[in-house]
Amino acid sequence: MRYKEIVFSVILGCFLSTAAHAQIIEIGANAGAAGYIGDLNPKDLFKPSGVAFGVFVKDNLDPYWAIGIHYNYGHVEANDANSDDASLRARNLNFSTSLNELSVQVDFNFLEYFAGGGTKKFTPYMFAGVGGVLFNPKARYDGVEYELRYYQTEGKKYKNYAVSIPYGVGMKYRIGERLAVFTQLGYRTAKTDYLDDVGDKYPLVSALGKNGFNLSDPSGQNFPPGSQRGNYVKNDTYFFVHVGLSYTFTSDKCYKF
Repeated sequence: MRYKEIVFSVILGCFLSTAAHAQIIEIGANAGAAGYIGDLNPKDLFKPSGVAFGVFVKDNLDPYWAIGIHYNYGHVEANDANSDDASLRARNLNFSTSLNELSVQVDFNFLEYFAGGGTKKFTPYMFAGVGGVLFNPKARYDGVEYELRYYQTEGKKYKNYAVSIPYGVGMKYRIGERLAVFTQLGYRTAKTDYLDDVGDKYPLVSALGKNGFNLSDPSGQNFPPGSQRGNYVKNDTYFFVHVGLSYTFTSDKCYKF
């Protein structure tokens, strides 16, 4: 079974299970910034490059545990021309892509908290899960934008979707009986090396764009075929830093303390 079918099945199953026994449902929205770590940004673990926003619905199972379905959008980009590394500037690659992510995530609150009530008004928390992300790397040279996946710049095909593994930490604070604010930082390991269209070596036959422009090697330095184009890390990473607001709907069956 392909990755997207597996992810869809997991998410659908979790949603149906949640809906079947839900007592305390929390909905929310968030906004912030997105960033990426990969072949065009190999070292800076916190370098936002675009906007991000998202929505979610959670089932608060008890004051410590919650499971939710999350949709997040982000935009990330990087450009060798802006790098502090002279070798990357000489390579002269750039990319940008939108990220559309759907995931199932589990929250663990460190304190006895939930937005519908509880003994604590705030708590730090951590989360982890599994999901899928859609992406489509593009590059701009001489005023022309190219959808890089269709040019096979490294002589190979890759899919525009991948499994993603979200994980991170945050802080929640209850500002009313049912209303809460939160902030969080979450990283995603994407099971692909091609969020940025770069992952392996220069191809034997270069990919040519408009007017014969060499998309595989835009540096003009004619790096030899088979030499390393990307780094040796096989999975790209992206992250979202969010602030948000949530509202909780409670049923007649509430938690008892």
